Amino acid sequence: NPKKVFQLDGLGAMVSAVLLEVVLVKWESVFGIPISTLYVLAAIPCLFAVYDFYCYLKVDKKLGVLMKVIAVVNLLYCALSIVLALSNLDTITIFGWAYIIGELILVTAIALFELTVSKRLMKANA
Repeated sequence: NPKKVFQLDGLGAMVSAVLLEVVLVKWESVFGIPISTLYVLAAIPCLFAVYDFYCYLKVDKKLGVLMKVIAVVNLLYCALSIVLALSNLDTITIFGWAYIIGELILVTAIALFELTVSKRLMKANA
């Protein structure tokens, strides 16, 4: 069910935002990621969550296209995370890298799954 995929992505985005904005900010010295960077990284999943829940509520034959959009922006978010982590190379700790790499693996896996689902949906509605 594509709606469940949007729901899962939205919930994951909210968890990511909370971790970045609350947990990592509180423990900034442990993770070594500057607070300003954490706020940037936290704001983006908030936008993704709004988009996901909109798509979840929307009954439309264009769900395949909408899912492809969130998959692509998830991958762009991963690229931005890498760029921001590398720009903080002098401060980020092993714990910061562990968080970033863990999130990259998870978000990339979800995005690849979303791309697969979106292709099936677009094929079915063609």
